[in-house]
Amino acid sequence: MGLFTHDIKSMDDLFVHTLQDIYYAEKQITKALPKMIDKASDPQLKQGFQTHLRETEGQIDRLEQVFRMHGHEPKGVTCEAIDGIISEAESVISEVADPQVLDAAMLSAAQAVEHYEISRYGTLASWARQLGHDDCARLLHETLEEERATDEKLSRTAETAVNRKAA
Repeated sequence: MGLFTHDIKSMDDLFVHTLQDIYYAEKQITKALPKMIDKASDPQLKQGFQTHLRETEGQIDRLEQVFRMHGHEPKGVTCEAIDGIISEAESVISEVADPQVLDAAMLSAAQAVEHYEISRYGTLASWARQLGHDDCARLLHETLEEERATDEKLSRTAETAVNRKAA
């Protein structure tokens, strides 16, 4: 069995497993973001987190569509990567007293999450195309573009406001 919850015998099995992985990850992100919204002191960062929470909820809906289009019920499998990223972020955040440094730490954690999501959605969109599921690929690519845009917004927020204030 190895690392996965069941034997993966085909590319299709791998695709479904990875869908389940990112589905779980998105659900965990929707639990973490409200805490970050509450702790953020920078208005631009707070707004960015609120926007991303709404986008994440839409991304979950899109993933559920992909599952159904692919003939599967939506369900998640534990994603150790996202659990690790969130755990590390919570650990660092709990050690920061200065609100401006806390904003920088949370922004950094959010970008780590974005980079994970970008890698997953890029892979899934590519695999969907390879498997002949262009309808699924379009939805996954739409989410990929949202994730890239969020990462760019976070970078701008870091460079123009949050990191400067923290320094």
